[in-house]
Amino acid sequence: MPAQPDPQEYDLIISGGRIADGLGGPARRADLAIRGERIAALGDGSGWRAVRRIDASGQVVAPGFIDCHTHDDRALLNSPLMRPKVSQGVTTVVTGNCGISLAPVHAPGDAVPPPLNLLAQHTGELYARMQDYAAALDASPAAVNSLALVGHSSLRVSAMARLDRPADKREIAAMRHALDQAMAAGAAGLSTGLYYPTAMHASTEEVIGVAEPLSSWQGLYTTHLRDEADHVCDAMEEAFLIGRAADVPAILSHHKVTGKHNHGRTAETLALFDRVRADQPLGMDVYPYAASSTILEPRRVPAGEKIIVTWSQARPEIQGVDLRELAAREGKDPQRLAEELSPGGAIYFSMDEDDVKRVIGHGSVMIGSDGLPHDQRPHPRLWGAFSRVLGRYVREMRVLGMEEAIRRMTSLTAAQFGLRDRGVLRAGSYADVVVFDPARVADMATFAEPLQPSAGIQAVLVNGQLVEAGGAPTGARPGRLLRGADRAAPGFETPAWAA
Repeated sequence: MPAQPDPQEYDLIISGGRIADGLGGPARRADLAIRGERIAALGDGSGWRAVRRIDASGQVVAPGFIDCHTHDDRALLNSPLMRPKVSQGVTTVVTGNCGISLAPVHAPGDAVPPPLNLLAQHTGELYARMQDYAAALDASPAAVNSLALVGHSSLRVSAMARLDRPADKREIAAMRHALDQAMAAGAAGLSTGLYYPTAMHASTEEVIGVAEPLSSWQGLYTTHLRDEADHVCDAMEEAFLIGRAADVPAILSHHKVTGKHNHGRTAETLALFDRVRADQPLGMDVYPYAASSTILEPRRVPAGEKIIVTWSQARPEIQGVDLRELAAREGKDPQRLAEELSPGGAIYFSMDEDDVKRVIGHGSVMIGSDGLPHDQRPHPRLWGAFSRVLGRYVREMRVLGMEEAIRRMTSLTAAQFGLRDRGVLRAGSYADVVVFDPARVADMATFAEPLQPSAGIQAVLVNGQLVEAGGAPTGARPGRLLRGADRAAPGFETPAWAA
């Protein structure tokens, strides 16, 4: 008869640290044991044995961070070690945001229309079916887990010859069918980017019609609002209506208000959010910076905000250059120059720090990086969003407590996106874990030097395997696309005042 394994012998023990379990309660001194992919025990590990140990003395041990808003669709395949995310403690990423996803999409010709070109430069990098994208991730795993949304703009590009109008009934039916097939293949929901040219002509009724399959798959709806400036509240109301009509949770992406004359209006938008979420499931995420990043848009130049060009297809040498300064040097009108440089990418300094703090301080707001991994000079949020929350907004500015920040980067996100057994440290959960120094953790990426890993991250584990140790990747790639048994129904808490 084969010998039975000792119940107190584990693959790995993390000892001596303070456990912040992801639920928001005070961190406590405890050891954590891992067997296989899952956490096997927490408590006093003085009698435990393991193949490997990590000394976490003076460190915090937390669930791996879940980045609820990414554009890592292609990066998972092209850069599977996922250094920008792993180096700041992220163990799961949500892809397909802002209405753009690598799948399912059929694009005519070879050129990829903006903003899909934030993900792929030519149509050969796109996937006609979600199951094809899933198969590619299965065949070449990344270091982190992922969860895939379906982009409404990707569906529009596939179903419509012209995008400068609302879809007709036949086109809506085609998009609805494609979404249903993608959900069957493991997608988690639908995202829209109604601000972008590919979708700005879509009617509310179009989105509701496309979203019809979501409720039967326990999916959700996320949106880059149609307007984040003067008409932001109207855009929020549109998102709420779509969520109600589709009978699914609605999540407002990277919440902000832009334009100097709108600074301070997050007090108004958060009050609206709180009123409506008493009656329907709503979520919201934010990145911890007062500057945004997306495609280079000539229509934004007259607003007068500072704009940094991150890349230009027409002039590849233009990276990290101030648009207005370049226009002055070349004797050109800034808007005309932006047209010449397009397609391209840009960082826009159009937000207010007090608004950022107010949104981060709201107890129902998740953290998402919204980083663009294919930019040559990306916004620093790609490499620094999560460590910046812990360093700047927890330790330095005390906008929120450490345990609460961890909750909103882990268990809150896992619940709202329906991730089973993730986002919390307890026996039986998947061993997605980050070990960090609370006194040192900080974002090192800046607008001038954006490709910098975070400080203070000691170790990162995904599905029980060490993917980062001492600031260096291990080469392990244990991540997977979360679907099927990895998923549960999205869960949204009822506000205490509305209970």
